[in-house]
Amino acid sequence: MSVIFDGLSLGAIYALIALGYTMVYGIAKMLNFAHGDIIMVGAYAVFTTLAAGGNLAIGVLASVIVCTLMGIIIEKVAYRPLRGVTPIAVLITAIGVSYLLQSIAQLIFGAKAQSVSLPSLGAVNIAGTNVSVSSILTMGISAVIMIALTLFIKKTRTGRAMLAVSEDRGAAQLMGINVNKIITVTFAIGSALAAFASVFYLFQIPTAEPTLGSMPGIKAFTAAVIGGIGSIPGAMIGGILLGVIENLSKAYISSQMSDAIVFLILIIVLLVKPTGILGKKINEKV
Repeated sequence: MSVIFDGLSLGAIYALIALGYTMVYGIAKMLNFAHGDIIMVGAYAVFTTLAAGGNLAIGVLASVIVCTLMGIIIEKVAYRPLRGVTPIAVLITAIGVSYLLQSIAQLIFGAKAQSVSLPSLGAVNIAGTNVSVSSILTMGISAVIMIALTLFIKKTRTGRAMLAVSEDRGAAQLMGINVNKIITVTFAIGSALAAFASVFYLFQIPTAEPTLGSMPGIKAFTAAVIGGIGSIPGAMIGGILLGVIENLSKAYISSQMSDAIVFLILIIVLLVKPTGILGKKINEKV
């Protein structure tokens, strides 16, 4: 039972990160491979806050603010000038931004992993199984965030504008929607979600290093593809599935083979349903 709870907790983290990928792709039609490194930025924000004598609440707030601003800056400086160019140019830029963030972190904090002193939250007994409070908080807060995001997209004016831009950017612009503003808001929301993911990830592995976001970022992208890239519910489902599968693989097959099994699942899903679980096939007009 503890394996399932830990898998759901890990899956919730992947889902939060995957939401950033899928929102940016769905609205801006680009893959932001620097998104994983926003998690690293958030982790260092928490580390710096705690090292300066702040508490966890201040650290979480600092992480959200720094990551949100970072997302806005990256969109404005790196991606907005490339609007309308070939996808390969955007992809190369995203990879460049990723390595730039890692290099800056290495210059500031060094290449050595830094231990993050998070408070111990203890554990509770559920159905005869000890479950860490951090795992329960991760699942609970992630669920609230995902529900709030879904309501925001469906019920608010900005959310509906985001849906309009994702459907037809040109038509949305003709209807008076500020496309640049909507894309910036999308990057800001995705980066804020990555900040929460970084805090939850630190509870599982309490160390910050320049490459911290690389593997979680890749796995979250895998979750987004499995769920259906561009689909918000798909990102949630893909993240949860990936976390549970990874933990079950570590517990019952091999901890060394767990990553290989995760990517094997991706290959199988793409072979059976290339658009992902909830993805929709888009017919291109020529």
